[in-house]
Amino acid sequence: MKIGKIKVSLLGKVVIAIAAGVLFGQFLPASIARIFVTFNSLFGNFLSFVIPLIILGLVAPAIGELGKGAGRLLLITALIAYGSTLFSGFFTYFSGSLVFPHILSVDTELAAMENPEQFMLTSYFEINMPPLMDIMTALLLSFVLGLGISNIRGTALRDFFIDFRDIINKLIESVIIPLLPLHIFGIFLNMTVSGKVVEIIAMFVKVIAVIFVLHVLLLLIQFLIAGGVSRKNPFRLLRNMLPAYATALGTQSSAATIPVTLRQTLKNGVRESIAVFTVPLCATIHLSGSTMKIVACAMAILYITGQPITLDVFAGFIMMLGVAMVAAPGVPGGAIMAALGLLQSMLGFNDMQQAQMIALYIAMDSFGTACNVTGDGAIAVVVDRIAGAEEKGER
Repeated sequence: MKIGKIKVSLLGKVVIAIAAGVLFGQFLPASIARIFVTFNSLFGNFLSFVIPLIILGLVAPAIGELGKGAGRLLLITALIAYGSTLFSGFFTYFSGSLVFPHILSVDTELAAMENPEQFMLTSYFEINMPPLMDIMTALLLSFVLGLGISNIRGTALRDFFIDFRDIINKLIESVIIPLLPLHIFGIFLNMTVSGKVVEIIAMFVKVIAVIFVLHVLLLLIQFLIAGGVSRKNPFRLLRNMLPAYATALGTQSSAATIPVTLRQTLKNGVRESIAVFTVPLCATIHLSGSTMKIVACAMAILYITGQPITLDVFAGFIMMLGVAMVAAPGVPGGAIMAALGLLQSMLGFNDMQQAQMIALYIAMDSFGTACNVTGDGAIAVVVDRIAGAEEKGER
């Protein structure tokens, strides 16, 4: 969207949508507001329909390509990236468990209701859009097909899923992402009419502050480990990656930041043969910052609605989220789209909670991307050290 000659980013659109929803909710008649609620109902049902397709179209080819020609270095890099993502998720869970009870309060009205939409406006009509399969079926099918693609000689199935992925990416980029601001506008319009918007906005501000602090701590931990493994100054390593961090803040894309990430990784003494391999790969499979945002936002939303937050549920969610992040499309807000199925199937999120997650996530999208690409530099340092040690051992 452009205003005059000024291009408005997705974050800008979301901020405008939230502000407009709160403003118009003060005076807009309920009969008019229900038009937007009806759109939300249709859009939410459409999301339910396409989420299994998104999982199948993104995860299956991602696993297939990850295993294609897989060598030892690829396996090592993938395991380190996945381990970093898991650490980020559990680090966020335990930090949130300590912090959120002190800064967030349970909304007793929301907690007492089995369905939070009970106190909100209803749509004029609904159109059921049943999905072709449930979330877990889509995940299992993606794993089976992805592993199969990586282990067969034929290319027909691989080519089909690459084309299918292109369709899904086009659907996300051209339909779902552009309509998200209108969906978020309707959600905040409805919450304003219901009188719940103040609590939600207050939660947004507190959660964003917590996640920013956790991002800084996560980067310090990643580079302390990288420095320890490589026997280099971790603070110098981190300082060299700051241009990549700043670039990602503007681009909101790990892929678009690859040239800068690669340049700064080389400045950290990583051999070019290792850097040109690990940086593009980690831009796809290492999303520790995005995982942190999703886990923290999910915990906050569950907490204010009085729903249980247990380690056994979140452990499974974090492990599956690490896999889903590998398949996240490279567009602003792509990671949260890949995670919606898990939020729905494993944490029981309804349409309103999913919309709140999307708004919270996009509000911090650039910071999560910056954390992702900066952490890629730490992984490259570790992989370079491991590869160098193996080469010396072979000699």
